[in-house]
Amino acid sequence: MTVASESAPEVLGLLGHDLRWRLVQALARSDRRVNELVDRTRERQNLVSYHLGLLKRAGLVRERRSSSDARDIYYRLDLRRLDSELSASAASLRPAIVGSATKAAHRAGRSSRPRVLFICTGNSARSQMAEAILRSRAGDAVEVFSAGPRPAGVHPIALQVLADLNLPTEGLHSKAIEEVSGDFDLVVTLCDIAREDCPPVRGHPEHVHWSIADPAGLSGSLAQRRRAFRATCSELAERIDQLLAQLRIADSSPRGK
Repeated sequence: MTVASESAPEVLGLLGHDLRWRLVQALARSDRRVNELVDRTRERQNLVSYHLGLLKRAGLVRERRSSSDARDIYYRLDLRRLDSELSASAASLRPAIVGSATKAAHRAGRSSRPRVLFICTGNSARSQMAEAILRSRAGDAVEVFSAGPRPAGVHPIALQVLADLNLPTEGLHSKAIEEVSGDFDLVVTLCDIAREDCPPVRGHPEHVHWSIADPAGLSGSLAQRRRAFRATCSELAERIDQLLAQLRIADSSPRGK
């Protein structure tokens, strides 16, 4: 019998550690600060910071300074890098794994439509683009809305970028959170200020935070600003694809457990 000589992929060694696995699980759903990760893992801060550093050096975790309080840093999971590393690892072990996992994800369905609300401070750019992307990706499977604590009107470049990507812009308008009716299953805050300034939302929803820089706050030429909006749109699309997979996984899990 031939013994394989190749070393295990780095990503498997990183995720095989109990604390790093728990950190990745915590960041898979929401961006978080160190103190929040310490609370969730119940480990010492220096230990959490050390293992975050290993994940950062491997490119699996990224950081961004908070736009609400510059002393805070939000950590996020690089979903694209993680998916790429895991897919390559699975393919090197058994190519059929990748195809089977993809087919299983497509078979998973929902018996009821979750209601998702995207929030950013002005409801002008990030939340508007997220609403359009999720509506395009999910169709009738998800009810999606956006709002903001201080609505400021839809940014024209956001509308232009969505149109360039053939994403729906009909019905997009800036509105206060109080104007959005009904209960929600999931609330996603897209800026650090909105996370701290978000009023209560009906339905006792799960709250998720994605720390994303505001493209409307950048200066420069029109071309530079359009590139910033497109980059934000790309990041939102990546995160929304992961969100849809998580919604399906949650729905397919056994009830009452």
